[in-house]
Amino acid sequence: MITINDIAKEAKVSAGTVDRVIHNRGGVSKKTAAKIKAIVAKHDFQINAIASSLALNKRVEIATLIPDYDTKNTFWKSPMMGILKAKEEVKKIGATITCYTFNQFDEASYVSQFKKIIASKPDAMLLAPLFGSVTKNLVKELDKKEIPYVFININLEGCNNSSFIGQDSYMSGFLAGKLMQLSLKESNTIAVMQTRINLDNNHAIYNRIKGFEAYFTSHNIQVNLINVNIIDLDNVIELKDKLATMFAHNPDIQGVFVPNSRIFTFVAAIDLLKIKRMVLIGFDGTDKNVVCLEDENVAFLISQQPFKEGYEAIKMMVDFLIDKKELDARVYSPIEILTKENVRFSKHSK
Repeated sequence: MITINDIAKEAKVSAGTVDRVIHNRGGVSKKTAAKIKAIVAKHDFQINAIASSLALNKRVEIATLIPDYDTKNTFWKSPMMGILKAKEEVKKIGATITCYTFNQFDEASYVSQFKKIIASKPDAMLLAPLFGSVTKNLVKELDKKEIPYVFININLEGCNNSSFIGQDSYMSGFLAGKLMQLSLKESNTIAVMQTRINLDNNHAIYNRIKGFEAYFTSHNIQVNLINVNIIDLDNVIELKDKLATMFAHNPDIQGVFVPNSRIFTFVAAIDLLKIKRMVLIGFDGTDKNVVCLEDENVAFLISQQPFKEGYEAIKMMVDFLIDKKELDARVYSPIEILTKENVRFSKHSK
């Protein structure tokens, strides 16, 4: 097992110099740093990190809290797979990851799991603050206990989170507005699907809609936006009836914007209505959404590499806890545009 002393001997420098280079503390010439990094790469730094962590007897525990997933709501499967992959890697260096999930449509489920985590006293927490209002109260307990926490996917303002990793929801909605305008090429009526009982409580969806609206106002584009409140996405027949009423009252609708990961449900309902083809834009490259994209029932999907978000979040939190590596306040995921032509080349599944 390679050690810092072994690297120092091979580089003909002190162990302290090697330690500064490994942990990016500066104070080392570029030439010497490059030499040390080459030796570290040759011997695989992961091995050195194991030795360093075990020698310091550092054991850390991170609790994660993200929504559960099922066959109808599959988005959160990718972040969980990323977390689990990172979990296997970091356990070698003394880090334990304990995963908690909650029903994304049930605030009580979220609160219950959150309180279990607080009681377990982890060294840090990674969470998706899906229920914004209640989260602001719950994280006060983490602040009091000095437990650092990182938000994933949803950036909730007004909290003392150490970092956020995910997409800029407002800009992704703004981009969706641009894509819609380019697709329609003239002023039109567009349906905006609001799919939460309390939209303000889901900041990612709320910000996507605000960004979508802002594109048109910032470019002085006259467009008629019809906001449609949809609560139950699991009943396609009821959704079909709701959409039938919407189209009956607004026969000039030519675009549909769905700010969540369930656009495939709207495709199924619209297909039952057998109406003319229109421009549909949604989010996330889940398997069912991609099928709709490939069948040209959806014009664009906006994706964000959720697998990578989960994976990178754990890795950077472990670096923070073990190696004291400073966390960036925001780590933005790319805003990817998926089309029928490029989706098979995309890393949407990871």
